[in-house]
Amino acid sequence: MTDTASSPVAASQIVSPQGERVGFLLVFLSALMWSFGGTIARFIDSTDSWTVVFWRSVWAAAFLLCFMVWRDGWRGTLKLFRGMGLAGLAVAFCFATASTSFVVALAYTTVANILLMQAGVPLLAALFAWALFRERVAVATWLAIAAVIAGVAIMVSESLDGAVSPIGDGLALLIAVMFSVATVITRRFAHVRMTPATCLGTMLAAAFAASQGSALGVSSHDMGFLFVFGVINLGLGLAFFATGARLVPAAVAALLGTFEPILGPIWVWLIHSEVPSARTIVGGAVVVTALLVHIGLEFKRQTRPARAGVTGVPSPN
Repeated sequence: MTDTASSPVAASQIVSPQGERVGFLLVFLSALMWSFGGTIARFIDSTDSWTVVFWRSVWAAAFLLCFMVWRDGWRGTLKLFRGMGLAGLAVAFCFATASTSFVVALAYTTVANILLMQAGVPLLAALFAWALFRERVAVATWLAIAAVIAGVAIMVSESLDGAVSPIGDGLALLIAVMFSVATVITRRFAHVRMTPATCLGTMLAAAFAASQGSALGVSSHDMGFLFVFGVINLGLGLAFFATGARLVPAAVAALLGTFEPILGPIWVWLIHSEVPSARTIVGGAVVVTALLVHIGLEFKRQTRPARAGVTGVPSPN
């Protein structure tokens, strides 16, 4: 769940220092909400992943729909859905696939494997943007992409020797790919709003899960955690990010987003005693380090003065 809401339009807007501080807080809160996903899922007793996907998606869709109606009104919300176009549908499909794969993957692999692979989404997006649209990729970005691929290979190597299920690692990799594609589409079609596309994605995920689940009934205990899983973890996290990412530079949003893969495995370790394997720790460290170095360099480039003695303000000439 990283940089899918940023856009060239948002980056070009002039935001006050106070607005930027609000943006920093909202993006951080989104990463914090998302980081609890694996921990919440481990409290759910239901063994049917499709039932979990269904109720999580239903609660998230309900929250996002209410959020849009509160923010834009019924007419504004309908207008946003009608204005998505094919790009919005593609983003919705990517999100539905990613959110569904996240829940199913939890039955096959560790939370750390899933989240640490997601840390490489911004760099994978740069790779896809180059492959699909021939967008220029700097040498430093290529090096970071190579490091991410190496880190993911270290984590996935456990599934090759039978240490963990290849299904889990395959789904974790699919999540990263889907978020990367959604990032590229969103940046390419800056006029498409993230929130309605994401809401539609949760609806698609719920519909597909309903067709696959054997029984959708759950206990009151599970329903309470599914409500938190859908509304707080997924829905509120998306609302925070979609609002805050428009107020801060894209590099800063991506940097704050790394708190999700960093904090997620920590919560699961502290609360559920799920300890990541040695290869996951090593591979994840490679991925997170590559991402942090790349984002740090990108942020430095974005904030470099256009002329000597001018701090972040372009020359009027």
